[in-house]
Amino acid sequence: MLINDNQKYYKILLYLAKIPLQMLFSEQNFRRGEFCGSIEVICGSMFSGKTEELIRRLKRAQIAKLNVEIFKPKTDTRYDETAVVSHDLNSIQSTPVDSSSAILLLGANTQVVGIDEAQFFDEDLPEVCNKLALKGIRVIIAGLDMDFLGKPFGPMPALLAIAEHVTKVNAVCMRCGSPAVYSYRTVANDAKILLGEKDSYEPRCRACYNALG
Repeated sequence: MLINDNQKYYKILLYLAKIPLQMLFSEQNFRRGEFCGSIEVICGSMFSGKTEELIRRLKRAQIAKLNVEIFKPKTDTRYDETAVVSHDLNSIQSTPVDSSSAILLLGANTQVVGIDEAQFFDEDLPEVCNKLALKGIRVIIAGLDMDFLGKPFGPMPALLAIAEHVTKVNAVCMRCGSPAVYSYRTVANDAKILLGEKDSYEPRCRACYNALG
């Protein structure tokens, strides 16, 4: 019995419905021999798993035997001088750099470039990422989308605008348990950039961030 077009279409929809949404926009879409440049941004508050997801994608690229280069700001030495380290202490070796222009020089001859703590880089980072993507490089970026005041952070808004794929991850609000998108600073310091961990910040949802202070 022949299957008509409507039945075929229905079967395709059923198949797609079984695929987790994030898989449609993940590294599984990158096939050897069909490699093209792109920009992926992983964003969210502190303690939301941004770096964890970045490390996961980069390690999968390494398993696929792709050439991978990883960069982080030289100023970020909270866990390690050179490695990118998540709050769960998963890690991957990286190259600390002073500016985004160094990424363009050091990452030009690779297939995948990973960038952690993108919010701490200069405003040239989006242009650098664009240039890398136009060379056929897959660029994966992780960073805070908002600072402790709830304002857009550094070059992140521009990176979000030019990215093909954006993944926003949530933390857990330390006050009520709801999904958290804000990084609340718990110490008295007005500096925009203050490196710290659970002793200085806690994730909060919109209501708790604005109501509790």
